[in-house]
Amino acid sequence: MSEISNKPDRGSILSIFLTVFIDMLGVGIIIPVIPALFFEESAHFFSPDVAHQTRSILYGFLLASYPFMQFFGAPVLGALSDRHGRKPLLSLSLVGTAVGYLLFAWAIKTQNLWLLFASRMLPGFMGGNISILLSAIADVSDAKSKTQNFGLVGMAFGIGFILGPAIGGILADNTVVSWFDHSTPFWFTAGITVVNMLLVQFRFKETLKEKQASKISLITGFRNIGTSLSAPKLRVIFSVVLLLSLGFTFFTQFFSVLLIDKFDYTEKNIGVVFGWVGIWLAFTQGFTVRRLSRRFSSREILNFTPFLLAAALATILIPDQAWWMFVITPFSASFQGITAPNLTTVISEQASARQQGEIMGINQSVQSLGQTIPPIIAGYLNTINGNLPIIAAATLTLCGGLVYVLIFQRKTSATIPA
Repeated sequence: MSEISNKPDRGSILSIFLTVFIDMLGVGIIIPVIPALFFEESAHFFSPDVAHQTRSILYGFLLASYPFMQFFGAPVLGALSDRHGRKPLLSLSLVGTAVGYLLFAWAIKTQNLWLLFASRMLPGFMGGNISILLSAIADVSDAKSKTQNFGLVGMAFGIGFILGPAIGGILADNTVVSWFDHSTPFWFTAGITVVNMLLVQFRFKETLKEKQASKISLITGFRNIGTSLSAPKLRVIFSVVLLLSLGFTFFTQFFSVLLIDKFDYTEKNIGVVFGWVGIWLAFTQGFTVRRLSRRFSSREILNFTPFLLAAALATILIPDQAWWMFVITPFSASFQGITAPNLTTVISEQASARQQGEIMGINQSVQSLGQTIPPIIAGYLNTINGNLPIIAAATLTLCGGLVYVLIFQRKTSATIPA
């Protein structure tokens, strides 16, 4: 842990790491289950006469409901965390997340589609915990350690993705234990979210050194988008954030559907693939990012990684045999793993120490917008051709890299050293 941050902040970094890990473990667990509810006939959530096209569109809207509500909720929680501290608002967001998982499990048990949507929207609104945790990382990091510490959070994401999908696939399989079903992963995830709440309560130390009265409003998300578009200093970099978020969301939200439709993957198969992706994501953000940060600045690294990520996403469409996924997906995981923390560092550098909560709130709003639009569009694209969501992912990621290199770097190179 000696290279993570300054000595006084090691405990804070470790507790943030554990909090993110448990949070992402819960997210990872549900990854193989939700698409199975919509596209596997054995799930029995829909009657057999419901067309594949209808399921695809409903699936897209369900995925979009979480970031749509996060668009409204995350900036409110971010502003409240600037006013009252990171710890109490993180605890509040975890309560909403736990309740959401419980309701989702009950919706599966009762075959209630409307409750399924409501149970994703509640934790979406309350789920501003990642932006709060990123603000906490910025609170305890200096300029030298910031990228490394953001990378450490990314490693926690990766480890959660290693274990989560595999656990989810097992918990949903009644051949493992007779009483397991599609709701079991959600009961389990609610339980580990409660564990996370206890961890935050007893191990997480407040990181905010100077509180400030940030403005709180339900339309802050729209104001944040307006700020990201109107402020010359922010407009271009947040355009990059939006394009990359749009691109990677097209991939993540419909990759499982591609695996089911093209290769007849089950929950366990999907869990294994995402676990494999998580291994590479964890390795990249825990090892590669830290090594690269010693030799290159974040601005330099981002000259290349979005283009490599776009190429890696495009190659996913080439194989016609399932085993090729294990060869190709490490490249997309690695390039995304390098891009994300370095982009967060560049964003963080656009604000003073007092504005970290605000800048991360804007970042969350832009990402929420980028995560809301693709599932809805991809739901329709998937009814035309299952490859189209991945094509959209590669194209938008490529556009994000072009905007960064051709506009952001040129506009800022005169005032900010590369």
